Amino acid sequence: MPGRRPTRSLTAAGVALFALITLLAAGCSSSGSSGPEHGQKRESAAQAHAPIDNSSPFWVDPDSEAARQVAAWEAEGRSSDAQVLRKIADRPMALWGPGDDPGPEIRRARAGARAAGRTMVLTAYNIPYRDCGQHSAGGARDARAYRSWIGAFADNIADNKAVVILEPDAVAHIIDGCTRADHHAERYRLLSEAVDRLKRNPNTKVYLDAGNPAWIRNPMDLVVPLYKAGLERADGFALNVSNFQPDAITRAYGAKISKGTKNKHFVIDTSRNGDGPLPGDRAQAWCNPPGRSLGLAPTDRTGDPLVDAYLWVKRPGESDGPCRGGPAAGAWWPDYALGLAHRAKDA
Repeated sequence: MPGRRPTRSLTAAGVALFALITLLAAGCSSSGSSGPEHGQKRESAAQAHAPIDNSSPFWVDPDSEAARQVAAWEAEGRSSDAQVLRKIADRPMALWGPGDDPGPEIRRARAGARAAGRTMVLTAYNIPYRDCGQHSAGGARDARAYRSWIGAFADNIADNKAVVILEPDAVAHIIDGCTRADHHAERYRLLSEAVDRLKRNPNTKVYLDAGNPAWIRNPMDLVVPLYKAGLERADGFALNVSNFQPDAITRAYGAKISKGTKNKHFVIDTSRNGDGPLPGDRAQAWCNPPGRSLGLAPTDRTGDPLVDAYLWVKRPGESDGPCRGGPAAGAWWPDYALGLAHRAKDA
């Protein structure tokens, strides 16, 4: 089924170990990353790698998995591959707040974004019964735990500029029947409360995830559920998160939802849609499809009055799940990342 999401992954062990050994041998110091799921503060393993994307208002993470891979490949002498991978490493991508404690990673992003004068892009992905027990199963253990988690998420953003993509899949999984009926009311309530909590921050924009055109075929089916989830008080909705639908199709789909929601704006995930979806069975096309490429680089200059931004919500190179030889959902997969970057046209 399309639309399943990764959690923010652990750094691939081999890459992290090689980068650490290389830096220590050069007389530098760096803390190894156990991954933001553990909420540990990290020092950058790629300090010499300065982001070069000055065309976007969004923060570029100098310590992303892609940036660490660039550093490791450069140390190995794989300069050509490292240069190609900079198409990912030098671009702003969403940070997916860790499910145990989002604070340390958000504070790290907050400090970097503030120093750079940029806006953080964050994904809140910890709703109870997440992904219906599939590849990205998990989430907060219950409603009380989720309220505490989203409170910490919002508290650590504070008054910094941020765009938050709220709970990928959560609304669409209600509509398609994947989420059990006895969980629907609680989910709507938690999403609505999350919108309110995040919007108490003066500079936070919130976009409720609304799936993609290949998933919920009739865009009007999303209108009432999005309102139940708090859309009226949010800044808008998000489309195509972790999916591959073309921009033109997604814009047209979003315009129909917008018309039904009092002209709410939306953002589009363009991280991997440069060549559109994999032809064939859409039930198989969402998970690590071969031959795909990066889409348009993140920007708030979209040329469409309804589209507030093109974003890389899905972090290119992180697996969709253990399919087609991939690692677990959210784990860094350098070979897949390199393929996306090699085939990129506009990134």
